[in-house]
Amino acid sequence: MERREEQLGAAGAGAAPALDFTVENVEKALHQLYYDPNIENKNLAQKWLMQAQVSPQAWHFSWQLLQPDKVPEIQYFGASALHIKISRYWSDIPTDQYESLKAQLFTQITRFASGSKIVLTRLCVALASLALSMMPDAWPCAVADMVRLFQAEDSPVDGQGRCLALLELLTVLPEEFQTSRLPQYRKGLVRASLAVECGVVFPLLEQLLQQPSSPSCVRQKALKCFSSWVQLEVPLQDCEALIQAAFAALQDSELFDSSVEAIVNAISQPDAQRYVNTLLKLIPLVLGLQEQLRQAVQNGDMETSHGICRIAVALGENHSRALLDQVEHWQSFLALVNMIMFCTGIPGHYPVNETTSSLTLTFWYTLQDDILSFEAEKQAVYQQVYRPVYFQLVDVLLHKAQFPSDEEYGFWSSDEKEQFRIYRVDISDTLMYVYEMLGAELLSNLYDKLGRLLTSSEEPYSWQHTEALLYGFQSIAETIDVNYSDVVPGLIGLIPRISISNVQLADTVMFTIGALSEWLADHPVMINSVLPLVLHALGNPELSVSSVSTLKKICRECKYDLPPYAANIVAVSQDVLMKQVHKTSQCMWLMQALGFLLSALQVEEILKNLHSLISPYVQQLEKLAEETPNPSNKLAIVHILGLLSNLFTTLDVSHHEDDHEGPELRKLPVPQGPNPVVVVLQQVFQLIQKVLSKWLNDAQVVEAVCAIFEKSVKTLLDDFAPMVPQLCEMLGRMYSTIPQASALDLTRQLVHIFAHEPAHFPPIEALFLLVTSVTLTLFQQGPRDHPDIVDSFMQLLAQALKRKPDLFLCERLDVKAVFQCAVLALKFPEAPTVKASCGFFTELLPRCGEVESVGKVVQEDGRMLLTAVLEAIGGQASRSLMDCFADILFALNKHCFSLLSMWIKEALQPPGFPSARLSPEQKDTFSQQILRERVNKRRVKEMVKEFTLLCRGLHGTDYTADY
Repeated sequence: MERREEQLGAAGAGAAPALDFTVENVEKALHQLYYDPNIENKNLAQKWLMQAQVSPQAWHFSWQLLQPDKVPEIQYFGASALHIKISRYWSDIPTDQYESLKAQLFTQITRFASGSKIVLTRLCVALASLALSMMPDAWPCAVADMVRLFQAEDSPVDGQGRCLALLELLTVLPEEFQTSRLPQYRKGLVRASLAVECGVVFPLLEQLLQQPSSPSCVRQKALKCFSSWVQLEVPLQDCEALIQAAFAALQDSELFDSSVEAIVNAISQPDAQRYVNTLLKLIPLVLGLQEQLRQAVQNGDMETSHGICRIAVALGENHSRALLDQVEHWQSFLALVNMIMFCTGIPGHYPVNETTSSLTLTFWYTLQDDILSFEAEKQAVYQQVYRPVYFQLVDVLLHKAQFPSDEEYGFWSSDEKEQFRIYRVDISDTLMYVYEMLGAELLSNLYDKLGRLLTSSEEPYSWQHTEALLYGFQSIAETIDVNYSDVVPGLIGLIPRISISNVQLADTVMFTIGALSEWLADHPVMINSVLPLVLHALGNPELSVSSVSTLKKICRECKYDLPPYAANIVAVSQDVLMKQVHKTSQCMWLMQALGFLLSALQVEEILKNLHSLISPYVQQLEKLAEETPNPSNKLAIVHILGLLSNLFTTLDVSHHEDDHEGPELRKLPVPQGPNPVVVVLQQVFQLIQKVLSKWLNDAQVVEAVCAIFEKSVKTLLDDFAPMVPQLCEMLGRMYSTIPQASALDLTRQLVHIFAHEPAHFPPIEALFLLVTSVTLTLFQQGPRDHPDIVDSFMQLLAQALKRKPDLFLCERLDVKAVFQCAVLALKFPEAPTVKASCGFFTELLPRCGEVESVGKVVQEDGRMLLTAVLEAIGGQASRSLMDCFADILFALNKHCFSLLSMWIKEALQPPGFPSARLSPEQKDTFSQQILRERVNKRRVKEMVKEFTLLCRGLHGTDYTADY
């Protein structure tokens, strides 16, 4: 035994430095991990123990930690260390040691069969890993040998203990296979070998499940073992006897959960649909559970109803196509569908009284898809059978979507309310999907029900019922074009008749009106029926989200029909804004709504409304500008600036040609004079500068100021032109005083829109040179504390090269310094900054020929850039950024080929660069591959990915699987 341990220890001697990984030290570290109250000590102990597990000494201490006098925590660590050594360092084990290692593991498993269960499981996992590494050549009948060894009568352990240990070993074997790190070709061989071994395992499991004398714990373990093996894609027909045994075991409450898991796993395996005859035999078994299901529902036994529902859904969802194909068995499949319908409509409110109905929703999607995928004749037959079923489903879903009574809902926790909200969204998605099957008849059906409910004088209706029907309408109208529906006018007529006594109902009324906003744009005569409801709801803080979002939709979709209502909408909005009815985000939405609304008015009207709308805020801002900066007035300033930004985001008076039709949306000039937004901005410009002067060192305020102009520029485009000179001047002063990323982002917008226009080029060039000079000074002082500024600066440079390369022609621009700063930025740890710097170089390199200063600096400093790129690929940068560095290499190769071919050979010459793991041949191959590929960028990206894996020592490992 000792000789074997020494050999195994020597085999892994190079794996880790010889730290003092003795039994005593491991035990001390484990004690520290479990019992030391200091979290830092625990972390240190855990780190040390992880090193110990992979060290060569693990072969020595693991067996000693398994001694009977040790506590289970220590024994568990010993077993885990063995598993890690076998599974990860199999190649370290000499082949002549396989048999003795196997024998020793068998001995330990037999000993722990009557000991600690967690240690037994780890030892079984270790032996399973050994078996998988030896199969099929070195251990051809592994499973048969395991069964034979554990059935031997001369064992000191009692029969039941041996049986449970064997079942544990057989259970973990497929699980270990699923997670093993075997190479792909070995996986195929081992899978085939395990498929053959099923012939040994299944008869044993059948015998244990069918024997009346088998104790419950053995039968439960047998079911878990079956559940594990079926995931190896065993042919379903080979599982028939065990599936039937699992169905029989459903009657035993102790075995119920294990039986459900086994049946669901067996039915759900992808290959199962090939065995249609077996699937047909399963339908009666599932239908036979209906009485047990009804009893469980009646008794409030949620676990049982949940389990039976899982089985029915697994059969229906995974195999609806295969079962629908068996036309002669249509009635039995319809019975299964009706059973699933019962599960969808299971009594009680989700998630408080039941958690089962949500499991069924995907089934209805699958069934619909399968029916609609048949050829016309077969589809017509099935439509006839299943359209009534789907109409019933709509009724069931709307019933399930109903809120509980106010009293009951009041007792629900916030978590339960959130789960119910998500459940209703899932129902909404299902209804929207079902519309494809049922079409316009579905809307008529909902409208008739709602009409009868609201006009019936016989009995008072519950708000929950009304709300659910409206919710159904809203679900469909949100995503389906209902413009041609003949029931929407009637629905719009019914909405004002609804007696709104409840927040949830009021919310749904609002959202339904919002969903119909496009329809209202085509039928403006109906706007007056619903707009008063929306404006009334604006004053209720509980309806904040629904009322504001609905008003915004109406203002966006119907703006050209709203001028008659504009004064009223503005007045109500101003009132709720002044009274601070809504939270900040809803105030911003409301300003966007008003921007849409004002866009459709005449310029004089817009200016008049803007004056009344903005004046109170301007006065407030003037007052705040006089005050000494403090946290509370900062919040008020940011809020006011945010309101203006959001108003200017949507206030766009340049009408589009054929708003809803033509693919080309081109802006038409405004005939009535200066743009109202520009007029207002010019009026408040001095005030904004005054605010800035006091808050220049506060990033949030500067960002809020920049946002006003950035959003205005994006919306107005050329109309913003009159503001360009003064804005450039203000940005220059701001950035010179305290550089901030938001100022660079706004500069980038100005470059993008105005730099190509001769009239605006001088102020933009002056601003560009100024911010570049300031940022270069920042680099000299140390830019590491400002990755956001560096990121925005790189994006600005790239935009300048893209839109107006002339900006790089100016003699005052130090192109060399810009280039060197960008190389430095490639080495930042922040991924967005590195990405932006790579983007700059991919714009710069193509300009080598046309911009003399660029060509000169690339010739002088290009080698420095290449070195930085190779360092990054060699392991300095995150692997997720490799495509960006590949883009630089591609650009160098395409635009500076002669230089690159010289530089790359020189750069890769030094030993150990860019990684000590590379051979000279690998470096040479890489440089040749790169230089050959000047057309296909994708190929260069693949080469770089391969090369970076070699550099990092990851090539051919599991870490590359998702890469």
